Amino acid sequence: MTTLPPLREVIARHELAARRSLGQHFLLDLNLTDRIARAAGDLSTGTTIEVGPGPGGLTRSLLRQGAQRMVCIERDPRAVAAVRELAVAYPDRLDVIEADALAVDIAALGPPPRRIVANLPYNISTALLIRWLHAAPALESMTLMFQKEVVDRLVAQPRTKDYGRLSVLTQVVCGASRLFDIAPTAFVPPPKVVSTVARLVPLAAAGQAVDLRALELVTAAAFGQRRKMLRTSLRAAFAQPEVALAACGIAETARAEDLTPAQFVALARSKQL
Repeated sequence: MTTLPPLREVIARHELAARRSLGQHFLLDLNLTDRIARAAGDLSTGTTIEVGPGPGGLTRSLLRQGAQRMVCIERDPRAVAAVRELAVAYPDRLDVIEADALAVDIAALGPPPRRIVANLPYNISTALLIRWLHAAPALESMTLMFQKEVVDRLVAQPRTKDYGRLSVLTQVVCGASRLFDIAPTAFVPPPKVVSTVARLVPLAAAGQAVDLRALELVTAAAFGQRRKMLRTSLRAAFAQPEVALAACGIAETARAEDLTPAQFVALARSKQL
């Protein structure tokens, strides 16, 4: 087994104190990073993509778990230098890209099957997920850590308080499941919230279901005024929302939280026509 220095030593040597502006909270407990790596499944084929590796705790676990080809995306030059040390320790298995993950075409990284495994920066986690939902046909799975409240939204069902735009977009494209929580005390520095690891597996027919851009527009209008009836809230998306609702068999008096993801897909398809 490759012998590596303790993560705290890596952090000290690279002056890698977590920066709030980058949403950094480092997970240093290798038992927990190993658990995340195991949850990601078989890593022996294709490409394992990690975003925001920081000092490389999860990166180590993924390599030990059998990732034969990894790509890490990191915008912090200090962390880039730290993770590149792992590339030396594991030759020909790890590439490190210094970039903003929001500007990277995830579907172009390495040969398939591609999977994303990451402790996401909280300040851009939702934006990253929505971007990756658009790339879902090129992905095998996503094993991601978010704030617990974000995962509550990912898996929420209609007519519940957490059900919203992110619930619909995610569930139309992926099967989403909550795996386990991680306490704030496991991180350096500790966040103010509990974190949750979730697994998202793209659905086989997701690419044919709907144009996600149309679905984003319809859900933004509906949930942007979620307390109003759809005949009112959907005016931001349709010139004649009553006609679109009638064509989809949806009552004008329904509210956004009443509709299933399938009903939102129907509305988005009518928007495309």
